[in-house]
Amino acid sequence: MTYRVVQWATGAMGRACLRGALDRTDLDVVGAFVYDPDKIGRDLGELVRRPPIGVVASGSIDDILALDADVVIHAARLHDTYAGHDDDIVRLLRSGANVISLNGNTFPPHWSADRRRRIESACRDGGASFMGAGLDPGFVVEQLTAVATGVCLDVSRVAIRETVMCDQMRSPEYVFGLLGFGSQPGELDPNSDTWQPGVTLNAMFEEVVAGLCHRLNFHITGVERSHRMLASDRDLTVAAGPIPAGTVSHLDWCWRGVVGTTPVVELRIDWAMDHTHLDDRNLEGWQIRIDGTPSVNLRFGLELPEHLAGRTSVEQLALAGVVLNSIAHVVDAEPGPIIGGTPTIWRQ
Repeated sequence: MTYRVVQWATGAMGRACLRGALDRTDLDVVGAFVYDPDKIGRDLGELVRRPPIGVVASGSIDDILALDADVVIHAARLHDTYAGHDDDIVRLLRSGANVISLNGNTFPPHWSADRRRRIESACRDGGASFMGAGLDPGFVVEQLTAVATGVCLDVSRVAIRETVMCDQMRSPEYVFGLLGFGSQPGELDPNSDTWQPGVTLNAMFEEVVAGLCHRLNFHITGVERSHRMLASDRDLTVAAGPIPAGTVSHLDWCWRGVVGTTPVVELRIDWAMDHTHLDDRNLEGWQIRIDGTPSVNLRFGLELPEHLAGRTSVEQLALAGVVLNSIAHVVDAEPGPIIGGTPTIWRQ
């Protein structure tokens, strides 16, 4: 069977998914939605530095709805609020298109009741399904970690740590203005309910932690956050500009699912400009520690094939793999929101 696919948004992650879809014999790319006016009307092959495919990008959701796609890969940039793209997603679902989101949405029971009812209603109306897929959220915690606990007779605690090197991020507005790199320690409170970068990420990753706790039958009383902004001990020069010594060079995100006061699931994500505050100077990727009988230690990393060096990042390739390998499952599922971490189906 061949699935009709639409790519929604063609940023770095969206382009990786689009390239992967064009290379699949079981997928027929029939359209793309773009936000940038300069991309409207351009051939999709051109957008990903490929030969033309005879399909052009559109900035109109009505054009997308008319394509009768089996699945829309929704790769829009994170919104100011976690549910900020729901109006578009609801229209897509009501039209009958299944939707895969790259931005969380992996554990629907954690959503607010109003949001859950709205998405469920749209799925029923269109006979469509909605699921979140990606690396993290989507794979590392919901699939890899959950599967690794399968060798344990019992589990008392799980800790996942992801390391992301940020020194190649090029936008000063994003790096310094939004994320707060280069600011004075204490100038920003990363645990504030009003700090914009945390607003969306807290909603997304608290959902991830709650989802794993649910799969492990941990009856948590809440998800706590304990984020830190750490300073560099030397002057740094990164792609976005200089970071003087004594200013923030590291964001340490941390979410914990707790039973009373006892953490049972901890998810930490390091956004680092250098290795100063990392435990292992060679660590990139994920470390997973499961305390149980027996205990489990995993290190999960990705390697870029030599023939693709410099073309795209290995993380983007892996995210595209997870998303595209989920298409058959999402299309075949019963209408409604799907809990992420379900088995993927790889097809040539």
